[in-house]
Amino acid sequence: MIHIDFHDETNSVDEAFVDLVERVIQFAGEKENIAGENELSVTFVDNKEIQELNRNYRQKDYPTDVISFAMQELGEGEVEVQNEDLPVLLGDIVVSVDKAKEQAEDYKHSLEREFAFLALHGFLHLLGYDHMNEEDEKNMFARQEDILNEFGLQRS
Repeated sequence: MIHIDFHDETNSVDEAFVDLVERVIQFAGEKENIAGENELSVTFVDNKEIQELNRNYRQKDYPTDVISFAMQELGEGEVEVQNEDLPVLLGDIVVSVDKAKEQAEDYKHSLEREFAFLALHGFLHLLGYDHMNEEDEKNMFARQEDILNEFGLQRS
């Protein structure tokens, strides 16, 4: 079971989108065999806010669509500490509502699919998926498509 803490800093995200994101992440968690109690947050922001995060954490000064902050990645010299009585904190996913709207229009698919895609993309990053090289990118994007298709959100 994954507990998801939602924050809408734009005050513009419809409850139906929040519910969809919740269901997609839970579905992906099952597909990825996530066991035990897990926790993550999803925050909806505007382009200005995500540009700030992108600049501060990734040294890229432009708005992006989704950023993830994984809590389970061990840095150099860090030791994994796991208390079985506590939920595993997977991390935070930040989605730009502005970018989601732009991209839904650009790709000519529904805003629902774009929100689901971005949340799933962020979630897979929290699980350790990456796209730093071509092979990893192929794996990650294939996994996203498989999960979205199985969930019933095919590309239109």
